Amino acid sequence: MYRIKDLREDHDLNQSVIAAVIGTTQQQYSKIENGKSDISGEKLILLAQYYNVSVDYILGLVDEPKPLYQKKK
Repeated sequence: MYRIKDLREDHDLNQSVIAAVIGTTQQQYSKIENGKSDISGEKLILLAQYYNVSVDYILGLVDEPKPLYQKKK
């Protein structure tokens, strides 16, 4: 459903780390990742900011993970 598991694994992170980022428990995050619970818009935005990708990418609406922020040179 969401690309959050792929993003987490691509960054070699465990569920507890990402749960802390979005202010929830590892158990609740696991339910979100496995499609057993929905994610709030606020938490979705936090994930997009953390991974520097669009919400559309996380939701699977686009296939290219365009960065939210451009890195300063």
